[in-house]
Amino acid sequence: MNARTDPTLQGEYLIVSARFNSLVTERLTAGAEEALLAQGIAAERIQRIDVPGTWELPPVVTAAARSGRYRAVVAIGAVIRGETPHFEHIARTAIDALGRIQSETSTPVGLGILTTDTLEQALNRAGGKAGNKGMQAAQAALYTADVLAKFHP
Repeated sequence: MNARTDPTLQGEYLIVSARFNSLVTERLTAGAEEALLAQGIAAERIQRIDVPGTWELPPVVTAAARSGRYRAVVAIGAVIRGETPHFEHIARTAIDALGRIQSETSTPVGLGILTTDTLEQALNRAGGKAGNKGMQAAQAALYTADVLAKFHP
């Protein structure tokens, strides 16, 4: 029996998806949801919340992680380099914050934030040549939730 089929360890799963660069984030979100469903998680146990952009992911993920309602959260975003250093600030701040949230709450946070130079690179990582990083983020969050369950029987 694993943590996804053990009724004492069941909880809900949350995907928090940035709407900015939605051509990319919708594909990443679909990949994350597909990964959760493929592991036998019932669709009614998967929630989705949209936020405006990657910058807005950390406060929502924080609230979700602290609620105790979610066994794992997957954060989805796409930051594509532009002509200014804005790219670096948004990406680094959001990713650092998500790491802190995961450490402070012991709620696994799947990191599904792409940081690419071009839209083409982002699409390649959102179901194209390089696979679907949203799917991989959800798989990592599930794996981590299973490992953490060993410490909290």
